[in-house]
Amino acid sequence: MPLRTTFTFHRAERRIPMEIPVVLDGHRQTPGAESTFTENVSARGARVVSARRWEKGEPLTLVSRTGEFRSLARVAYCQPLHGDGYAVGVEFLDPAGRWVVQSKQARPNGRADRRGTPGTEDK
Repeated sequence: MPLRTTFTFHRAERRIPMEIPVVLDGHRQTPGAESTFTENVSARGARVVSARRWEKGEPLTLVSRTGEFRSLARVAYCQPLHGDGYAVGVEFLDPAGRWVVQSKQARPNGRADRRGTPGTEDK
C-alpha cells in the first residue's frame, strides 16, 4: 500500500475578523462598483462578501470607503454563502495608502518593501 503524503498550507499572515466597508470594482460581467464589507483581513488581503460571483484569478480594484486605501487585486477564491452572496478571497497586488493591518515590511508610502527582490530596487 503506497504512503500518502499530506501537505499542510500555512498562511504567511494571520487573518483578523473585522468588518471594513469597502468598494469592489472591475467585475467582468456586471459593470459598476459594489459597496460591501470584509469578514476578515490581513496585511496581504481580505475576505469580502459580494452579491456577485467572481472567477478565480479575476482582477479587481478594492477601495476602502474612507478612501484611505486602494489596491489592484486578484480573486484568490469565490465560495457561495448560505443564503445569498459569495465569500471572495482578495489578494492585494499593488496596495497604496493605509490599510487596517500593516505588513511587517510596510514602507511609509503604504507599499510593501521589496528590497532584495531582483528587479525591484528603488532607483
